[in-house]
Amino acid sequence: MGTNQDYKNRALSNLEGNWGSAAILTLVYVLVVSVVSEILSTGCQWSLPDPAGLYVGMTFNIGWVIFCLPIAWAFFVSFLDFIRGDKLSISKLWVGYKNGNWLRIMGTMLLVEIYTFLWTLLLIIPGIIKMLSYSQTSFIMRDDPEIKYNSAIEKSMQMMEGHKTELFWLYLSFIGWAILSTMTLFIGFLFLVPYMYTSLAHFYEDLKAEQAQ
Repeated sequence: MGTNQDYKNRALSNLEGNWGSAAILTLVYVLVVSVVSEILSTGCQWSLPDPAGLYVGMTFNIGWVIFCLPIAWAFFVSFLDFIRGDKLSISKLWVGYKNGNWLRIMGTMLLVEIYTFLWTLLLIIPGIIKMLSYSQTSFIMRDDPEIKYNSAIEKSMQMMEGHKTELFWLYLSFIGWAILSTMTLFIGFLFLVPYMYTSLAHFYEDLKAEQAQ
């Protein structure tokens, strides 16, 4: 496994010359999810994690789950595809609906959110620990088109055994950038999110390589 700075340096190397497309993809993703959430605003308001395990306020109802969870998943895993040589493009947002994948993705990510939420009801710290344990589920599903539901979650828990603290510190290392981004009327997040997600993709690649040894 690498260091936090190693993952960040690799991410910066990938994003060199691609910041514009990364920011546009992030902007379109935010707009799509925001519009859908506004349309479905009559639903219950819950605090739900995104595929990366970061908590965000979202409208939670059946329509949001069906439409937005596959898009959130596709946005997150597009950065794994990116470090493997694919281009970042808006069309990546619809990958979760191709080849009948949407039910597998929607169901699995919904379980991740429910499990994390239930653990958080006990205490914040158990919720964070479980969030870290489940954090690789999206990437695992991208690499294995057949795996789904608890199998994907259990594999993530297995992969993260002994690595939760490393991932926690990687998340924490972006706090300073997040604070600075809020000072730019949140425009900075259009660049911070790709930076962070690309770093997380590299973390997964190292984790996967270690598991293969």
